[in-house]
Amino acid sequence: MGFRIVSLPSETLYEGEIVEYSVKVFPGVWIPWVSEIKALKEGESFVDDQISGPFKFWHHRHSFEEKEGGTLVKDLIHYSVGFGPFGEMARHLVVKNQLEEMFEHRRVTLEAKFGRATPA
Repeated sequence: MGFRIVSLPSETLYEGEIVEYSVKVFPGVWIPWVSEIKALKEGESFVDDQISGPFKFWHHRHSFEEKEGGTLVKDLIHYSVGFGPFGEMARHLVVKNQLEEMFEHRRVTLEAKFGRATPA
């Protein structure tokens, strides 16, 4: 899944901030995705909720837990593709794999930038 940040108005997230992305849903097909930052607990967690975009519903909680040797990053995502049984089929056949690839890419990027924490 191609994913680009189009507009991030500030360097520090704040509740109510609007973030614009562009996501590739199929080869050559990019669509806008707009989220609002909610429930921000600085240094601990934040939530982004989709305002408009590829999903019928998207709620994503990012959390950060200090561990010996680094920070554990966790994601809790609730989403719905919509479109009834066709959307459920698309979720199983395409969307689930695209999301797994997107988060794997983020994991690799974070490890390249910050290193891999050694388990305690």
